Amino acid sequence: MEHTINPMPELASLLKQLRLSGILESLAVRNREAVEGKLAYTEFLTLVIQDEVARREQNKFQSRVRRAGFRGEKTLEGFDFSRHPQLNQELIRDLATCQFIDEKVSLLIAGPCGTGKSHIAQAIAHCAVRHGHDVLFTTQTKLLGNLHAARATNTFERRFQNLIKMPLIVIDDFGLKPMRPPHDEVFHDLVAERYERGATIVTSNLDFSEWGDGFTNQLLGAATLDRLRHAAYRIVLDGDSYRRPRPMDGSEKTTFTEGGKKG
Repeated sequence: MEHTINPMPELASLLKQLRLSGILESLAVRNREAVEGKLAYTEFLTLVIQDEVARREQNKFQSRVRRAGFRGEKTLEGFDFSRHPQLNQELIRDLATCQFIDEKVSLLIAGPCGTGKSHIAQAIAHCAVRHGHDVLFTTQTKLLGNLHAARATNTFERRFQNLIKMPLIVIDDFGLKPMRPPHDEVFHDLVAERYERGATIVTSNLDFSEWGDGFTNQLLGAATLDRLRHAAYRIVLDGDSYRRPRPMDGSEKTTFTEGGKKG
């Protein structure tokens, strides 16, 4: 009686050697499909190679998402456009194609607290990750704080160069605190170096006309904003905040008279 030799142990070793061990995850299923469907060898080979490519793409996607530093998973599908009937949805859908990244221009988003600026910024950035772009999501405070800390470890230049090369940077909460030296100079240098070399999304609670207030050095601020605004897309959000406080029970209610004094 003839004994069939099981080739799987040797095959697994060879696939690992070729760094194709992901094929093993679907190999048994594909092999069964090939036998039942009487597939040609080339058809079977195509299926397992497609599985490997899909697995690698998924791993790359998950890695890019981790490196991006998103706050949760904010997508356009999860954004409530009904709260913003005046919002140009066509523009946002167009931005989601990530053409603006190829154009190497900015997207500036302004509006009051809690109206969805960060959500839209992250959602568009998430689309960028799906399109294969490396992305960094950060805040103005965190960005400048990390660069300042990098000077102490002699890694500033490396981090700065990595930021310059990043296809898309999202800077959330611009202008919450006016930038002072040397942070304003670093911010200017970053914007200047990325000008026409990378795309940037900036969100702010300030009206566009007030963005200069984000700098103590008005001259430096004007030069920085001039580069950010050039050929930039703009979105303005308005309306009530998503982050409404929980209603208090009757015993805790406090009324306020005009001027903010307790009644």
